[in-house]
This record gives sequence, structure tokens and C-alpha cells, in this order.
Amino acid sequence: MRCATSSPPKASASRTRPRASAGAAADPHHGDHALNALPTEPSAEAAQAAIAEEFGFFGDWTERYQYLIDLGRKLPPFPEELKTEDHRLLGCQSMVWIVPGGDRSRMTFQAVSDSAIVSGLIYLALRVYGGRPAEEILATEPDYIERIGLSRHLSPTRSNGLAALLASIKDSARTALDP
Repeated sequence: MRCATSSPPKASASRTRPRASAGAAADPHHGDHALNALPTEPSAEAAQAAIAEEFGFFGDWTERYQYLIDLGRKLPPFPEELKTEDHRLLGCQSMVWIVPGGDRSRMTFQAVSDSAIVSGLIYLALRVYGGRPAEEILATEPDYIERIGLSRHLSPTRSNGLAALLASIKDSARTALDP
């Protein structure tokens, strides 16, 4: 799979292209770096529905990949000192680091990748799961992946990396419930 590197595609005349919202707020556990310290949607399920609706605006996968790249650019800065092997996510072709925070009542995550598309995948996962209670994280299956067609359009290595990211988020939620 090749990444789109040209300027963003034009939206169709009948629809307006969704904007990638920042979605970040200050987190008392990790300064201003954690995404979704306060979720923009009321639940993980609502976030998944909003993601599906946004991706439905695009007519083809070139536009969807560009939107994914745009979303990845919205990730907050990730502190260089946290880019250690302890925080590195194994199972990804790209370099990915993730740091969980918060507590069982509200989990937060800082994450970054050296890949533009993977950064967009991180953004989507953190939009669904970031700022949520651990129990909600564990109870929510990542249905947005199928709903927007990602499962059919990611390379096997990116699919494995996304699965590793989601497993890490769920493992952090399990740990928060059973310290």
C-alpha cells in the first residue's frame, strides 16, 4: 500500500469534507500531551458512529487515506524522553510508542508513530478509547474498523500493528481494573 503524499484531495461538490478536530485536552496525569483526556463524544460507541459517518463522506480510498493522514497530524506532541523501548509497541512495522495514564475511571493515552497513516490509525483508536472508563474500554469492540472498511484496505503488517495497538489499550484497561 502506498501512502498519499500529495495535497489533500478535493471534496465532492455535494458534500463538505470533515475537518480533523484536535480532540485534545489537558490531562492532570500527563500534562497537555494526552489525547482525549475529555472525550468529544459521550461514549466510545458514539465515537465509532461519528468516525463511520465522517469516513462515509469520502468517495474513494485515496481521499480516506488523506483524511487518515490529516487526523494523524492532529496528535499532540509526544515527549522525546518517552520514546523508549519500555513504551515501544511491538508488532508494528512502523515505530510506535504508547503511554497509558489516568485511572480506572478515566484512562488516557499518549501515542505516536513515525508513519503518517499509522498516526491516523492511532488517532482513531484514541478517539474511541481515550478518556473513557476502563470498563467501557473493555466492553467496546473496535467496530469502526469494519464500518469504515479499514479491515479490507490495510496491509497485513498495518493490520497487525493496529491489532497490537488495540490490545495494548485493552491490556492497560485490564491493569487499571486489577492493579
